[in-house]
Amino acid sequence: MTVKIADSKGRVVLGPQFANKPVIIEEVDDTEVRVIAAEVVPQRELWLHRNIKAKDSVHRGLAQAKARKFSHDPPTLDADESLAKSLGD
Repeated sequence: MTVKIADSKGRVVLGPQFANKPVIIEEVDDTEVRVIAAEVVPQRELWLHRNIKAKDSVHRGLAQAKARKFSHDPPTLDADESLAKSLGD
């Protein structure tokens, strides 16, 4: 545990391990705050982090690409168009 003194504006230096990193400040009560290191995910990408099946599929595809396991019969635009039409709106 480390004791630090807040300056006249209520600021406390957290230390170099938090430098230039996003943090969440949780106000537990009137006498306690919790500092949590965080990562920021762009809102348009958040769906992928919430959809475990999709995220696993992306990880699997990246692992296959890294191992140079590519499809011998890649999809075509005609096949994609047929699939899109069969799905409807």
